Amino acid sequence: MAKNKVFEDRLKQQPGAVLQKLLKELAESKAFDVHFEEMEEESCALVKANDYEEDTETALQLLVKGRWQLSLGYYNEKDDFIELLQPLGQAEISLIPAGLQKGMLKVLESEEGLRLPGLLLSK
Repeated sequence: MAKNKVFEDRLKQQPGAVLQKLLKELAESKAFDVHFEEMEEESCALVKANDYEEDTETALQLLVKGRWQLSLGYYNEKDDFIELLQPLGQAEISLIPAGLQKGMLKVLESEEGLRLPGLLLSK
């Protein structure tokens, strides 16, 4: 339960920092994938990165109607995958490079994944 509280606090109190860490990791890669996923209630385009030291997965999701959210997933003591979600405000959305926003919108509209170069995110 303590692990859950740490991740939940990080996501709720510092979404900008979590987002910047994800964007930095993607920018440092040669290329990254934008995935299309159909979830229970709606579809999304997403990019994700894994932190193997903390055993977490962080994802940026673009939902319909231009809504953005961060997802932080981890495995609990029972080896169940727990996913925490945090809607993003305008301050965090403004941190997302325009090229990534356009690429994710294209994936959401076409329902087909896309591979983008890491250089797209470097400023």
